[in-house]
Amino acid sequence: MASKPTTAPFSRAVVNAMRKLYPEQLADKSWDNTGLLLEAPFDPLRRQMNSILLTVDLTKAVVDEAIERQDSVIVAYHPIIFRGLKSLTLANSQQQSLLRLAAEGISVYCPHTAIDAAPGGLGDWLADIVTGTPVSVPQKKEDKDAKENGAQDAGTKSKDTDKDTDKDKGTDTQEDMSLAPPKRPVYMLQHHPSQADIKEPDLKLDAFDHTRHTIQPLSLPSHPGAGMGRIVRFPRPQPFLALIERIGRGLGNPKGFPIAIPQGASLDSVMVSSVGICAGSGGSLFAGLDDVDLLFTGELSHHEALAAIERGQSVIALFHSNTERGFLHSVLRGQLQAQVEEEWAMVRREEQGTEGMSEDWKEALEDEEVNVEVSEVDRDPYGIMISKAEL
Repeated sequence: MASKPTTAPFSRAVVNAMRKLYPEQLADKSWDNTGLLLEAPFDPLRRQMNSILLTVDLTKAVVDEAIERQDSVIVAYHPIIFRGLKSLTLANSQQQSLLRLAAEGISVYCPHTAIDAAPGGLGDWLADIVTGTPVSVPQKKEDKDAKENGAQDAGTKSKDTDKDTDKDKGTDTQEDMSLAPPKRPVYMLQHHPSQADIKEPDLKLDAFDHTRHTIQPLSLPSHPGAGMGRIVRFPRPQPFLALIERIGRGLGNPKGFPIAIPQGASLDSVMVSSVGICAGSGGSLFAGLDDVDLLFTGELSHHEALAAIERGQSVIALFHSNTERGFLHSVLRGQLQAQVEEEWAMVRREEQGTEGMSEDWKEALEDEEVNVEVSEVDRDPYGIMISKAEL
C-alpha cells in the first residue's frame, strides 16, 4: 500500500512562520487568494534545500531560478492562483509553472494583502519611507564608472560629429553609406534597480515628525492598527520635491517614475501636508480620499489620476510592483529568517524520535540550515525608455 503524501517538514515550518508573521485573517478574502496555494508532496529521496525564495510575481524566470537553487518553498507576494482552475495543463504558462514546481517538490505560499494590512507591514514600510530623512552616503563605484563612461561617450560623440561635418563637405555614395559605422541607439531601457544592488542605506526611515493611520481599518482587537493603506499627516507642509527625493532613495533610486500635479502648478511650488499611501494599485482604496494632498501608489488609471489633479491633489505612481519589491529585501527577508529558524527548531524537536521514521526522513530533520533569499530575476514588467541625450 502506498504511503500517504505529506508536506516536507521544512515547508511546514515556513508556512507556520508566515502565518505567525502575517496571519491570513488580515487578508481581504472578499477578492484575494492568500495562503498555501501549492503544497508539494515530500520525497525524502529527492529532498530540496532548506531554503526559501522571495518574489513579488511567480514568473517562469523565477520558477527556473527556484528549481536551479533547489528551494523548498517560494513565498510569492502576489497569488499565482486567483480564480478556480478547471484544468492543469502545460498550455497555460501559470499552470505550467505550478506543475513544474509540484514535480520538483517546491511549495508556494502567497501572503499578499495580509502583508499589506499588517501593522509594521508593507503599508507602514512605505509610510516610513515617506517620513524618512535622506542621509549622505559615499558615492557608489558604479555611479562613478557611469559618469566616466558618460564623459567618454560625450567625447566620442563630439568626434563623430566632426566626422559627420567632414563628410557633409563631400558627396555621399552608396559605398560610403555601407562602410559607415552603425548609429548608437538613441534610447535605452531602464528597469527598476534590483534591491540586491542597494548596498548602502540612503534614508533614515520614519525620522520626520508625523501622524499616521489606516485608510481602511480592520476591526481586529488582536491586531490594533491593522488595515489597508496609510495616511500620513505632517505638522508642517513638506516640499513635494523633498518627498520625491525620499521616495526615490527609499525605493532604490530608479531612473524615473510618473508623477502628476494640478495644471498651473509647478513642482517647486507644490507643498504637501498629507499623503495617502497604497502599495500596488491604489485606485479603489483612494476612492473618496479627498482630504490629502498627495496620492502615493504603484499605479492609477488615466481617469483616476486626472480626477485627482482636478481636485488639486498630486500623484506619484512608481509602477505596480516597484512599491512592493523593496519590502522583501528590506523587511521580510530578515523577519522570515529569524521566524523560520525558530519554527524549524520546533518541528525538528517534535518529530525527531518518532517511531518508524525512515533514515531519509531522519536525515531531513538533522539539517539545521535555514536560508532566505530574494529573487534576482523578479521585476516589474514595465521599464522606462530613456533618451541617452538626457543622461
